[in-house]
Amino acid sequence: MTAMTASRRVSIALASAVAGALALTACGSDSDGEKKNEGGKESAATAQDRTIKTVMGDVKVKAEPQRVVALDTAELDSLITLGVKPVGATRTDSKTGFPSHIPADKVEGVKIVGEMTTPNLEAIAALKPDLILTSKVRHGDKYDELKAIAPTVMTESTGLPWKENFLVHADALGKKTEAQKAVAAYQARTAEVTTALGGKDKAAAIEVNMVRFIEGADIRIYGKENYLGTIFKDVGLGRPAVTDKAVDGFMLNVSPEKIDMADTDVIFHSTIGDPAKAKATQVLGSPLWKNMDAVKKGNAHAVKDELWIQAIGYTGAADILDELEAALTK
Repeated sequence: MTAMTASRRVSIALASAVAGALALTACGSDSDGEKKNEGGKESAATAQDRTIKTVMGDVKVKAEPQRVVALDTAELDSLITLGVKPVGATRTDSKTGFPSHIPADKVEGVKIVGEMTTPNLEAIAALKPDLILTSKVRHGDKYDELKAIAPTVMTESTGLPWKENFLVHADALGKKTEAQKAVAAYQARTAEVTTALGGKDKAAAIEVNMVRFIEGADIRIYGKENYLGTIFKDVGLGRPAVTDKAVDGFMLNVSPEKIDMADTDVIFHSTIGDPAKAKATQVLGSPLWKNMDAVKKGNAHAVKDELWIQAIGYTGAADILDELEAALTK
């Protein structure tokens, strides 16, 4: 398919979506522009609509959206956590296209609507969604096109504010009760892990680091201001001094020659992309890495990037807590 053909199809799909929305508005409005039935009252459908406050302004959504599209892993995790199967979602690096920690039956039949960074607007429109979930940092530049397809609820960013974002997602889905249960379960589980480590004082005495090898980028040592950092904090784990050097609290870039800056009691590390191109092969086989205290003591653990870094939600957090407890109590 040529770029011109693809562009034309997207334009047609978006135009149809806008036309459909306008047609519905015209059919349900009187001369004052207010949706009313013959008796002058709001229709039942309108009465069920709810207004969600978002970073992009107020967005009207159905009481319980049935055809939801998630454009990032955090939004997908929220849907799964709240018991909602999306009709579409963007793909990740997983072989299935979706994060492997999500049970296969939960995403069976879910259509892939492009890559996270480049969602396919035509594919999204074809699914006729009644709600789209994403964030401004990911797709703010596509907001006008997305809202022409369906009500689009965006949070400001992703990662660090994942708990607050989850509540926005729950509100948009009409799932506040389910959200409260998910939060309570997480809090109970983090408390269990803290207890398994010997209590708050002993947990705080264990310093942990997260290292990420990325194809085409520098090696990252993660700070405290990110998704995983909040989980470490909720368990009460200690963080080494190097995390205070993280830019904006998020991460610190280092070269292979500086990897020993990551040394601490326990190191978790993940790789995204080709291990050789991400420098993981080089670093993990180097004398510098092998001579680090955590490595020599058997306290360096390889973990899945799509879970520990990309999940960004309560379903992912549950699996991270299981793996965290297993690693720290072995």
